[in-house]
Amino acid sequence: MASGVQVADEVCRIFYDMKVRKCSTPEEIKKRKKAVIFCLSEDKKCIIVEEGKEILVGDIGVTVSDPFKQFVQMLPEKDCRYALYDASFETKESKKEELMFVLWAPDQAPLKSKMIYASSKDAIKKKFQGIKHECQANGPEDLNRAYIADKLGGSLIVAFEGCPV
Repeated sequence: MASGVQVADEVCRIFYDMKVRKCSTPEEIKKRKKAVIFCLSEDKKCIIVEEGKEILVGDIGVTVSDPFKQFVQMLPEKDCRYALYDASFETKESKKEELMFVLWAPDQAPLKSKMIYASSKDAIKKKFQGIKHECQANGPEDLNRAYIADKLGGSLIVAFEGCPV
């Protein structure tokens, strides 16, 4: 069931910027987004960027020691969100970075919120062409390194965000 919720142009632009890797200067790389959280507007009619809820590549090692842990902590305890996370992982053969789409629907979120986020998921996913990985998490226990590694490639993954799995 579609909810009729629209997706803000800024959400699409951020996705494109995260997806398309241009040859960048070190300064441009620092401004690239590692993670971004999206929410519904107050009137529940549009998916927008949640103000201040992002991690930049340049923050890692400066103000953010563990980007994945920081990302999980940025998600609200009692409401739903969508997110893009630029996952860094290693297989036995190579290192990779791929975008992952996350639907965050914690158990404590109001039923109405869970329903509108679930029914609006297709609207945002249609705008995010080419996403290979997706997960739905119902609490922090669902967003652990082993679970994400499984979503990214299962037993092929040997490390996620620099940590063995």
